[in-house]
Amino acid sequence: MTTRHVLDDYFYFLMSFLIILIVVYGFSHTIDRNLLHPAIPRPFILYIHAAVFTGWLGFFILQSSLVRTRNVRMHRAVGWFGLVMGGLMPILGVATAISMGRFDALQLHQADAEVNLIIPLFDMVVFGSAFALAMYWRKRPEYHRRLIFVACCALTAAAFGRFPEHILPPVLFYGGVDLLILLGVARDLVVNVGLHSVYRYAIPAIVLGQIVVMYTVTHNVSAWLRIAHAILT
Repeated sequence: MTTRHVLDDYFYFLMSFLIILIVVYGFSHTIDRNLLHPAIPRPFILYIHAAVFTGWLGFFILQSSLVRTRNVRMHRAVGWFGLVMGGLMPILGVATAISMGRFDALQLHQADAEVNLIIPLFDMVVFGSAFALAMYWRKRPEYHRRLIFVACCALTAAAFGRFPEHILPPVLFYGGVDLLILLGVARDLVVNVGLHSVYRYAIPAIVLGQIVVMYTVTHNVSAWLRIAHAILT
């Protein structure tokens, strides 16, 4: 079996496991003190978010497996469950980000709680936009699977942000997300000998947004701080 055939048949299936490994590794550095045994109890919504987030990643593996084994009918049947779960993710993600922002500011007295709020909110915008387009084009597999892949890559930002600094400096954590998406680009260049329009439009938009987010965080942009303060108070 050639490299081209392997990438064509197994890429999304293997990427689903790689994303799981990244999430497990990233959160393994903070899950004990922040979720399992916190010195100060965390808001309950954080546990709901963690459960739904874990369920979504498991669902991604399931759907990738069904496509890999050519169970397209089952893939579409259980897809309605994914539609509900995926639709809840941005809502729950935004609610959790705001709740944890207030907790970090009021309970942990973190000075950067307000400015950092922009990071999870942006990640939810990326996920929500890619997921919504994936559902719109659910009958066009070449668009659908790439958009779902991009949506799942966006969810790894928090995990990359928890990587040890000697592996990935905190200010560069979005580079991990971009590298995952670029693996999808590399797959297309080998299998399809061309760049799919999903990546052609999504990558510039995502990278531009990341630049704005990181500039805002590193420069404490006053306009955003006023908005964040209004959201968290």
